[in-house]
Amino acid sequence: MNYVERLEKVAVLGAAGKMGSGIVLLTALEMADLSLEPGNRSRDFALYAVDISEPALAGLLKYLRDQVRRAAEKKTVWLRSVYADRSDLVENEEMIGQYIADVLAVVRPATRLEAAYGAGLVFEATNENPDLKVKLLGQIRAQNKKDAWFLTNTSSIPIHELDEKAGLGGRLIGFHFYNPPAVQKLVEVIRAKSTLPELAEFAAQYAKKLRKTVVPSNDVAGFIGNGHFMRDALHGIAEVERLAPEFGFVDAVYMVNKVSQDFLIRPMGIFQLVDYVGLDICQCILKVMSDRSVGADLRSPLLDRLVSSGAMGGQFADGSQKDGFLKYEKGRPAGVYDPEAKAYVPFADVGPRCDERLGPLPASGKPWKSVIQTVDRPAYLQGYFRDLRATTTMGADLAKRYGRKAKEVGLGLVKDGVAQKEDDVNTVMLTGFYHAYGPVNAYFDE
Repeated sequence: MNYVERLEKVAVLGAAGKMGSGIVLLTALEMADLSLEPGNRSRDFALYAVDISEPALAGLLKYLRDQVRRAAEKKTVWLRSVYADRSDLVENEEMIGQYIADVLAVVRPATRLEAAYGAGLVFEATNENPDLKVKLLGQIRAQNKKDAWFLTNTSSIPIHELDEKAGLGGRLIGFHFYNPPAVQKLVEVIRAKSTLPELAEFAAQYAKKLRKTVVPSNDVAGFIGNGHFMRDALHGIAEVERLAPEFGFVDAVYMVNKVSQDFLIRPMGIFQLVDYVGLDICQCILKVMSDRSVGADLRSPLLDRLVSSGAMGGQFADGSQKDGFLKYEKGRPAGVYDPEAKAYVPFADVGPRCDERLGPLPASGKPWKSVIQTVDRPAYLQGYFRDLRATTTMGADLAKRYGRKAKEVGLGLVKDGVAQKEDDVNTVMLTGFYHAYGPVNAYFDE
């Protein structure tokens, strides 16, 4: 099959989930655009959106309608050329409405796995559970009549392991979108040694058509993104455990979260980021990595304890943030969880004493949003971190310690054969995590 033929019949597993819905959107747009090309008008493009929840699939269709409208409004010039032979479409709004209908006509919601049996391409975006993925992929492979290729959105499970256990014979590649797929530019592509060359070529073409920034990761559990993020989070947790005997757990969490955001110029503090991903998801990823990393225990008893207590993080169906390490009000952190009291302590009761203890930012310090909009960002960052290195407050000391650890983790990913080069680590953290700078840098060198 060529590129168009491979995309003629597609299935997305976990289609109504946080990642799956974005994959459905991007793929449906690409399929609809292909269907509108003159040479493809006779083809029946179908995307089977497979999910076990009917209500979630209904929500998916509403999401698609809203998002496709936004996409259509940005390409009205192209729509005019595509619908040039349609005398019934005159106004932009008419063409936008037709395009929405064309994209939605591609999507076929389904709650049974059998819908994937006729697909030439299968995207897997289910829970980060190796056994579940192997079961689903293996079943489709056994029943599929089109010699399907498989793209998995796993963020941590080795591709060769899934390929071998599901009996896919090299027809699997890791295609890890970052959340949300419709917005995030980064895709980690992970080839197993057995991955078919033609599948890798298709994945590269597909990523290019979606205008994604591709970073290759070697087939090691956690890959580059989670390989860094999980170890970064474990360092933050270790700092809390180090500081808690002197300052208390709640204050320690507040201070480490503040330092990792404000002093290190990140869009979120480390515990806000863990909450965004979900503590249970992080727990699952750490287990995958720990079970497959020789000589490395990458689990966290503290994380296990919080999950057991119900501090889960993640998002509600409407996208709003659930409480985890932190409590959220109107989408913003407003408190810290106290596992002893099993209650949240408001920032108002914690912040003043912790802020005084940490001390102010260097005079050159600016919020992350301002820094990423700075014209000469490298020059600014050099100056800021020079000032930070010269500052001896508790906050500055914690930040320097954190920054050196982040660099150590990044270099370790290259040394351990996860990333091919240092720039790949930096690109993942810059593009996938929106950091203002890559972790492999000279900013924290003594």
